[in-house]
Amino acid sequence: MPGFAAAVPVALALCAGLMTGPSPAPAAASPAAGCRAGPAGCYDLYTYGYTLGLHPFTEPDAVRRQLTDHFWLFPVSGGCAGRIRAGARCELLGGNPVEVEYIGDDFFQINTLPGHQLGRGMHIRFAFSRTLGFHTMTVRAWQDRPTECTGEVFCNGVNRAFARVTWRVLAKTLYVTAYAA
Repeated sequence: MPGFAAAVPVALALCAGLMTGPSPAPAAASPAAGCRAGPAGCYDLYTYGYTLGLHPFTEPDAVRRQLTDHFWLFPVSGGCAGRIRAGARCELLGGNPVEVEYIGDDFFQINTLPGHQLGRGMHIRFAFSRTLGFHTMTVRAWQDRPTECTGEVFCNGVNRAFARVTWRVLAKTLYVTAYAA
């Protein structure tokens, strides 16, 4: 039964992905919440996926807790060096203020504040998932509308490149620390 043998790993991967995908952010309480609840209908900036390695005995929520309980692992320079909670305000490296918007089972989301180099109102969600023991971190950023920077091709390109490298460093950190989760 060569067809059956080939189909089993594919079916397992699909089932594992369905059962361990990232949980959604809370639904918007009102139209005033706008893009805060999720990227649907908003100005999409980027989506990057990073492998965190093989951790067959670690659930995605444990990896998220490892990061949010030890926020010094994140590229943060002020406040929030320990455990974070929704509503916490921090500065990312470079003096860019953010607020923690949501912390779910297998994701957390931050929002840029006035004074951030890309302007206020950029939402960045870090979602963790596992398929067949391999963990992934997906980082997605969006806004309700472009800012002076994100609406300009060069500045937005530099931001995307910087974000890709910064989140890759975070992923490499989690690749190692997820064993402790």
